[in-house]
Amino acid sequence: MDQYYSQVHHQVSPDLENGDVNYKVGLNSNSMKEVSVNGKTPQNISSSIVRKKSDPVLVSSNVRFQMLGYFLTNLQEVILGTKLAVLFPAIPLAIAADYYKLGRPWIFALSLLGLTPLAERVSFLTEQIAYFTGPTVGGLLNATCGNATELIIAILALYQNKIHVLKYSLLGSILSNLLLVLGTSLLCGGLANLKKEQRYDRKQADVNSLLLLLGLLCHMLPLMFRYAIGEGTATDFSTLEMSRASSIIMLIAYVAYIFFQLKTHRQLFDSQEEGDEEEEKAVIGFWSAFTWLAGMTIIIALLSEYVVGTIEAASDSWGISVSFLSIILLPIVGNAAEHAGSVIFALKNKLDISLGVALGSATQISMFVVPLCVVVGWTMKHPNGP
Repeated sequence: MDQYYSQVHHQVSPDLENGDVNYKVGLNSNSMKEVSVNGKTPQNISSSIVRKKSDPVLVSSNVRFQMLGYFLTNLQEVILGTKLAVLFPAIPLAIAADYYKLGRPWIFALSLLGLTPLAERVSFLTEQIAYFTGPTVGGLLNATCGNATELIIAILALYQNKIHVLKYSLLGSILSNLLLVLGTSLLCGGLANLKKEQRYDRKQADVNSLLLLLGLLCHMLPLMFRYAIGEGTATDFSTLEMSRASSIIMLIAYVAYIFFQLKTHRQLFDSQEEGDEEEEKAVIGFWSAFTWLAGMTIIIALLSEYVVGTIEAASDSWGISVSFLSIILLPIVGNAAEHAGSVIFALKNKLDISLGVALGSATQISMFVVPLCVVVGWTMKHPNGP
């Protein structure tokens, strides 16, 4: 009898788990009683309700919690992962100041503060994307987006026909990298490593120096041509044509430089100190980094529009010339992260990286951003060119 009930139990248990079955259980050796289950026994009803109705909810809740955790992790890495995170509240404040038509100098100041962490985070996000795309595409992204703030400000200034702001901001960015960043890095690195010998790769420095020299010659050529020929309508047109030709030459040279840096002679630009450090890994996913990068680029464009539109009002209100704001303040804001990084690397006696940051950024502005603005002004059919 025990064996019989054991067999019946093993036969019915799998069906009970499905919650719907008709079976016969022997009550004694002479009679059989039909019992209709259909998932209605107290034990099976409770377990079936919990399983069928709560399991999808639990799965959905788990998915939601995972998505929330993933978002919070990205938020922590992207927004809170920098010491400049304290400046992020300036972004909504600048938008609110523009919406409620507050003083234009306030909009200018808040926009400058908001651009500072955004410029640094764009560099961080391009580095994260480079972990997935490889060094070639990553280096190209870094070369393109490294001075995204300056490029956006310059194009917006060109669109609003504020050529003087465009010229001053780009000139200030080059001078800031060559004088302020490079000079501070060399001074701090020398003071911090008085008893050590500071070494750097001369080949890498020579490449950037020669590119800067080429950029200087291309920038001076239209000016020298104008002064050599003299004033006149024909002279203005010829000078403009020569400026556009020089810009095309500079863009071609910059593309060749990128190919030289990332493809043919990449070993010259690889940091020699990287071999002693552990290999870094991406902290966020590819699509997350790409989404954050797109969103921050849009915000940079918005704040840059505020800056360009309110710089003259801020100049009048503060009693500071537009040239000073464009040459001094705008480049410091756009390159704040690069400035700090270059000095930190110099303090660690990594002079190669410091030179690469300072000279590389100046080269990018001179050989890429400036001629690109000329070409953009050409396509916009600007009467006088940038």
